[in-house]
Amino acid sequence: MIAHRRDGILYFEFHSLAGFSGLRHSIFTREGGCSQSPYDSLNIGGSSNDEIENVKRNRALIQDCIQSPWPIVFASQVHGSEVIALKQAEGDAPSLELTGDALITNIPGMPIGIQLADCQAILLYDPVKSVVANVHAGWRGSIQNITGKAVERMQSEFLCQPENIRAAVSPSLGPCCSEFKNYQTEIPETFWAYRDNHNYFNFWAITRDQLTRTGILEENIEFSGMCTRCNDRLFYSYRKNRETGRFAAVIGIMD
Repeated sequence: MIAHRRDGILYFEFHSLAGFSGLRHSIFTREGGCSQSPYDSLNIGGSSNDEIENVKRNRALIQDCIQSPWPIVFASQVHGSEVIALKQAEGDAPSLELTGDALITNIPGMPIGIQLADCQAILLYDPVKSVVANVHAGWRGSIQNITGKAVERMQSEFLCQPENIRAAVSPSLGPCCSEFKNYQTEIPETFWAYRDNHNYFNFWAITRDQLTRTGILEENIEFSGMCTRCNDRLFYSYRKNRETGRFAAVIGIMD
């Protein structure tokens, strides 16, 4: 990933997405905001116990950072598999109350965001149809294959072809830290092949395989390779700190 800093805010871009004109994306860190410990400092988590005015201010800061005229659209995330499609005809979509764990849009100027603290954000971009998606995949979302469902909606709603789609996966809980002591009751047996001898699961590999099964080319998939629990000074980590904030992954067509 490529590191940038603007007005004290540290954020990253993916090499594979940075070269597309008209596309804007950012993986923000926890640096550069106004929240106090344990949410310090760029907490954008709407469901955290941080002061709501701090969250609003931090969201405004990242909106300014990506130079967007529209507020970033966030949904209430519930660790499910609901995919929300926002189309150009729905020009009032940013004011809607949204609940779901994946957002897709073809609306220019509308950035869509995911809130993270160990879960994966899978950023998807079809440069042919000019469509973006942002997918929130924790372990519950992964076993429900929300990533595959988001790609299917890109196909059905916007006629995207998987071989044209680029995918980038945010910092998240790595296989080094993804221990599931109760995996036999939590994770379906079909995923046990991704477990090592110490009950750690490789959800990065799960996401890679779910993406390639949709038809996305493996060479069009980029992983950050950064574990949030190992890097909790840079990113929020629920596994490490429990009471913590959320960092943002944002993507949008910004012509």
